[in-house]
Amino acid sequence: MYNLKSEKAGDFIAHAEILDTLEYATRVKDDMAVVDGILEKARETKGLSHREASVLLACDNQDKVREIFNLAFDIKQQFYGNRIVLFAPLYLSNYCINGCLYCPYHRTSDIARKKLTQDEIRAETKALQNMGHKRLAIEAGEDPVHNPIEYILESLDTIYGVKHKNGAIRRVNVNIAATTVENYRKLHDAGIGTYILFQETYDKAGYEQLHPTGPKHNYAYHTEAMDRAMQGGIDDVGLGVLFGLENYRYEFTGLLMHAEHLEAVFGVGPHTISVPRVKPAHGVDPGSFDGGISDELFAKLTACIRIAVPYTGMIISTREGKSVREQLLRLGITQISGASRTSVGGYGESPEEDTRQFEVSDTRTLDEVIQWLIDLDYVPSFCTACYRAGRTGDRFMELCKSKQILNCCHPNALMTLKEYLMDYAGPETARAGEKLIEKELDTIPKERIREVVRKNLVNIQKGQRDFRL
Repeated sequence: MYNLKSEKAGDFIAHAEILDTLEYATRVKDDMAVVDGILEKARETKGLSHREASVLLACDNQDKVREIFNLAFDIKQQFYGNRIVLFAPLYLSNYCINGCLYCPYHRTSDIARKKLTQDEIRAETKALQNMGHKRLAIEAGEDPVHNPIEYILESLDTIYGVKHKNGAIRRVNVNIAATTVENYRKLHDAGIGTYILFQETYDKAGYEQLHPTGPKHNYAYHTEAMDRAMQGGIDDVGLGVLFGLENYRYEFTGLLMHAEHLEAVFGVGPHTISVPRVKPAHGVDPGSFDGGISDELFAKLTACIRIAVPYTGMIISTREGKSVREQLLRLGITQISGASRTSVGGYGESPEEDTRQFEVSDTRTLDEVIQWLIDLDYVPSFCTACYRAGRTGDRFMELCKSKQILNCCHPNALMTLKEYLMDYAGPETARAGEKLIEKELDTIPKERIREVVRKNLVNIQKGQRDFRL
């Protein structure tokens, strides 16, 4: 029985409720009075239920689809403005004991295995700092022998301890397998940013087929991981499914139900939602799964998630190429990776390409990505201020839901962009970035904050670093 406040995965992601939702959405998707009513509610920017959002996803009236896209853009601007946060993944180890059919790291794969030493992690961190990165997402396969929690904690300490030239990693998000409340508490105490865990699929039967062996086979344990993370003190968590594995409408509905569950039980929904698609990888053919996701459908999924969960950050990685990422930036994406390497040891002088988790579609340098964003009139941001000021969980959500971005996150973005321009940018990017900063200063509503930012920008020009509001 569906119960969004239940502690059991089978209750808050109830199969019968998803099927009822999909049937309802199919039945009313051509009823323009119903669709218009949902869109009108969405304009209040309080979000939509999984059932309401599923109707919008099912609706194929082209006029309404354009309306959905325009509304997604408007909502994103209201909550996040035109800033785009940059990050990079750092793969620590590809040892894994699971049997996930869509991942080249699975237990019986013949992929080359690699685990970084702490010295190698320092070298990778320096390489990322040399690009200008300030925010990382560390990744590791599930293997209690090779990748125990102690290894993850030591790696976090190593990364945070590397100070190189003007570089420092100020926030490390963690994407590792579902674990215990005790281990989540250890991650919290180590100062992580967001704990990220993709569900891959919310369809229990399909999930168990896709994860035939290993600890990840346990659907309930995996699906309930965010509850345990919250109980362990981690109040910023990131959801995501791997679109293309199963029925996308089912996944979309389950994803929103998970967000509703976290909001209902803990008072704070997901800090981020990622939208990856299945991509080619070592021994993995995307065509072998249930359904491909076209670029057009992918855009609609992104827009509908943005409308349904207006407060969440949305992430797109370098799985996607330039043109797709450019379209999705308008429809809800607020964070992107740049100059990513999906292999263990990928940022070194001799990248370990044979350990890649998936093929990267956007292979541009970080500076090329920054220049591209500036040319599109976005503000590239390396800001980590909220995390370090304790504005996490409900404190961040209060800021976000009250639409105070232009008074806080936007100014911080400008100051971190200035740091990047001074320390890492090429001449053309630096010129374009300075013009953008000068223009964007005038959009800060409060004069007092605007003047503080102007003063800090001057101090950054003189060599000082790490200003934040």
